[in-house]
Amino acid sequence: MPPAGTPQDRPRRDRIRPPATSGAAAVLLKPPATSEEDEARDALHILPLSILPLETPGLRRARLIKNVRLETVAELFNDAQTGSGQIGINQLPKCFGLDDPQIRRDLRKIAQIAEAASFDVYSLRLELRRLNIAVDDSDALRLSQAKRSELTSYMRVFTRPLIEHVYGIQCSEIASMDELIRLFAQPDVEEARRRLQMTADRLDIPLQEIPAFLEEYADIFLSLAYFKRCLDDIVPDVQGFLGWMAELYQVSEVRRDTRQGRMLDEIGHDLTDIATSITGRFESFDNRSRDFWRDINPQSFRSIRDLIVTHHLTIGGVLCGLAVKMNLWKHRFARGGGPVRRLEFIRSEILPGLAHIKTIEQASRNNLGG
Repeated sequence: MPPAGTPQDRPRRDRIRPPATSGAAAVLLKPPATSEEDEARDALHILPLSILPLETPGLRRARLIKNVRLETVAELFNDAQTGSGQIGINQLPKCFGLDDPQIRRDLRKIAQIAEAASFDVYSLRLELRRLNIAVDDSDALRLSQAKRSELTSYMRVFTRPLIEHVYGIQCSEIASMDELIRLFAQPDVEEARRRLQMTADRLDIPLQEIPAFLEEYADIFLSLAYFKRCLDDIVPDVQGFLGWMAELYQVSEVRRDTRQGRMLDEIGHDLTDIATSITGRFESFDNRSRDFWRDINPQSFRSIRDLIVTHHLTIGGVLCGLAVKMNLWKHRFARGGGPVRRLEFIRSEILPGLAHIKTIEQASRNNLGG
């Protein structure tokens, strides 16, 4: 996850024109209603095609996913009995028995979005803007309510300094950003109103625009909380995988074949380097957000906003790649597995695409001065 929008003299919400309410684009107005759809939009590696304004109705029942090799494929079905039905994107016309201008236009659009390194909602917003698809008013490109509630504890890191800045430390345990926005929209304490006016003055915006500023602030830092939660889930898995992989150094197949040992060394080094680097990026974001509240002004807000948004695509790409690989590892070896099976899995499923993840992270970690 270039920055969204062009910096202006004062903070504002960058908006894309609201989507149409008729025709194919109307599908963007339909919020996901099932737990399966909620799970998909909260995931890093799944893109339900129902959120795109496609002209071919049958396509909207499929979804794009990242496979373990980090290739984008179309998934037509997925259940416990039959597994996942995956085909290449270029095979979709044959699957649907169609070859007309409508499906060709849809496939061009799908092929473009398929290049995204991650299908999390924040990366998708940026990629769809690039394709001129209106998304800002689409519930399908926001985290589910369940996920937002789950991230409350992560958001407190960012809401606490804001609340203390206006209300003082006694109100620092507001439960959610929605509650915070309501609190600031109608301040009922004279001192709070005075501090709120000072904040508006320092941001160079009218007092009545503070709630809109808070909505943008909330969305920016909710994205950071989302990625941080993903990272906190993935890092223990990476550590567990490295320990599991290290056991192979003791088996005869690896001791007899130095090439096997070098492969394990390289994979272990790359995974450790990636996990350490992206963790360091989040520490840098934390430091920059604290600096913002020490010297709040339009430039400092644009700086932290643009820094985080600029990194959405790369953070999403790295976390998506790691998550897909670690999830398959846990699923495939939940009941153990012999050394030959382990080595084949590492060679065929973990190694492909790992260099790409490392390249994304290496290119991003030196770009934190934005």
